Order: sequence, then structure tokens, then C-alpha cells
Amino acid sequence: MLRIGLSGGIGAGKSTVSSTFNELGGIVVDGDVIAREVVEPGTEGLAALVEAFGSEILLPDGALNRPALAAIAFPDDEKRKTLNGIVHPLVGTRRAELIEAAPSDAVIVEDIPLLVESQMASLFPLVVIVHADPEVRLRRLIEHRGFSEADARARIAAQASEEQRRAVADVWLDNSGSAEDLSAAARELWHERIAPFARNVRESTPARSLPKLVTADPTWPDQAARILARLRTACGHHAIRVDHIGSTAVPGLDAKDVIDVQVTVASLDVADELADALLAAGYPRVDGVTDDVAHTDDTSVWRKRLHASGDPGRPTNVHLRVDGWPNQRFALLFRDWLIAEADVRAEYLSVKRASTAEGPETTDDYAEAKEPWLADAYVRAGGWADATGWRP
Repeated sequence: MLRIGLSGGIGAGKSTVSSTFNELGGIVVDGDVIAREVVEPGTEGLAALVEAFGSEILLPDGALNRPALAAIAFPDDEKRKTLNGIVHPLVGTRRAELIEAAPSDAVIVEDIPLLVESQMASLFPLVVIVHADPEVRLRRLIEHRGFSEADARARIAAQASEEQRRAVADVWLDNSGSAEDLSAAARELWHERIAPFARNVRESTPARSLPKLVTADPTWPDQAARILARLRTACGHHAIRVDHIGSTAVPGLDAKDVIDVQVTVASLDVADELADALLAAGYPRVDGVTDDVAHTDDTSVWRKRLHASGDPGRPTNVHLRVDGWPNQRFALLFRDWLIAEADVRAEYLSVKRASTAEGPETTDDYAEAKEPWLADAYVRAGGWADATGWRP
């Protein structure tokens, strides 16, 4: 099963995206639909709302008067928190029931209006945000949904900002054009990324990536931050620490477009216990992998577990290493050494360029080509750590 988090500001057009995904085979779990369901007449949700906001939020037939509730709750931060505190847990319970009933190989599209505000982004292997400028959304709400301008502006202001949404978005779908344009973009996303991602998770197969050196991307740290949050959620208390490592963690250093992350655990047994949780988060295990041990005779302390992303749109390696073992320590040391020493960065970049000059066919070929330099770097970095007092 692959869970996709879908969100966007009110009036942004995410209903068009969810409808398109549904047509393509996704099972849409719509937060708005569930939110209505849990406050229907006779439910504990509606009773709680009446207790909190009074009977004036009811229509003559006993149903919820949504505009009346909105007029009370949305302009007031505390009242909005009260509203969310009543409705969100009920929605979460119902959502879990629907997901539990879905087939094990399904793609679940969870349409959640307040995904960002509820801090739920890290629960999903992929987060898709639909965006339109506030004035465009304002016009749509007034013209197509009958909102007053004041109500529309209050709804928009009460939701997450563009900056907050961008921070959690793995995919940013712009809806400044037509509904047809948005639907076409959603279809392309499904066929090029979501469907292959779901297949890779189902088959427990990482997405393939080529050992191609690219210019340093200033957004790598932001992309890594989303991955770190996802892995912290997936691993929970089993992870002692989760760190962005490797070349993409070094500002300005050209690298393969692969995010490397290290999850530090207490033992390899703990790492093995995390396999199912990591697969559910989108990271299948890669079997038969260990760190290179050319510079040591003690191979036992260079063992690890490796998972890699099934998402073809964001290649990622997740290295699970034991706290205090040389390979765990060196991953952090090597990153910090490169950040601190410009001459070493330049030297390493030359090695990387030479290693890709003849186009290595696999990542293993690329790693093997760099190994002679890295074996020496292990000793040099250790000397730097001793001289500077570096600690992980």
C-alpha cells in the first residue's frame, strides 16, 4: 500500500486532482467528506459542537449550519482550535477505518485540507500540494462557491501560508491555469511517479538511479529535511538520531542527485525490526550491502542495513548504522570535514569527476572508483577530528 498526502488551500483546486487520481485507480479518502460525515445529526461530533458553540449553529431540521459555525469559529483563533479539537480526532478515526478496509496493494490518496496545519505531512511517503495564488482562490470562492468576500478572506487567512506548504511539498502542482491543465499535470504525475512508486513498494524494489554527477542543488537540504521528518516518524524511538549525510549535505558540492540519510540505531537487530516500517514509508530494503572495509581488518563493525527509496522522483539511500561503530561515526565526520575544509572539498570533487569521466554503469562502479581516495581520507579525517576536537 502507498499512501499519498494531498492538500492545498481552500479554492486551490485539489478536488480536481483527487478526482483525476480516483479515475486512474487511486482510492481517495476525502477529509472534507469525512468531516461532514462525523457531524451529521445524531453523531457525537455534532453533539460536541453544539455543546461548545451553542444551538445557533443548527438548522431548523437539526443539521449543522456550516456557514453559522464558520462565522463563529474561523475569525477567532481559540474557537477555531476548539472546532479542530473536536472534529480532527473523529476524522482521524474514520480515516483509519477506511484505509484499513482498502486492498493491501492500493494507492490511498488522502485528501486532507489541513494536512500542514495538523502537522501530518511526515506520515506520508509522498505529499502533493495544489497551489493557486490567494487572489485567484478568493475569486473562485466568491464566483463558484457563493462565499462572501469577508468569509473567503477569513478562510484563506486561517490556513497555512505558501511558505509552510512549500516546506512539506514533495510535489507542487500549480493551478493558475485551467482545470484541464491541472488534470493533465496530475495524470502525468500519476504515470511518471506515483504508479512506479507504488509498484516499487509493492515489489519491495528501490527506484534505480544513475551515478551521474550534477551541479549542487541549493534545495537539497530542504528536500532532506522532509525525508528526515518522514524517517523520524517511521522509526520513532528506535532511531537514536537521523542525519543528512553524504555529498548533498555539503553546501555547494556537486554530487549525484541522491539524498543520503543515516539512521543511528542501538543494534542491527533494531535495524532489522524497522524494515516493515521503512517499507511502508517508501523505503524498501537493499539486501547484501555493507560499507567498504578496505581500510580496516575488523569487518564486523562496518556492517549496516541499507534501504533505498522506491520513489523515482526522489532517489534516497537510508543507511542504518549502529551507534558508536566506526562507519556511523565516519559518515558524520566525513560530512563535517568536507564542510569545514575547502581544499578537501575541491580535492574530493576532482576525484568524483574523475570517477564519472568514463561513465560508470552502476553506483557500485562509482563507489569502487573513489575507494582509493576514500581509504586515505578515513585516516586524514580522523587526524582532523583529533586536531579540532570534533565530536559526532
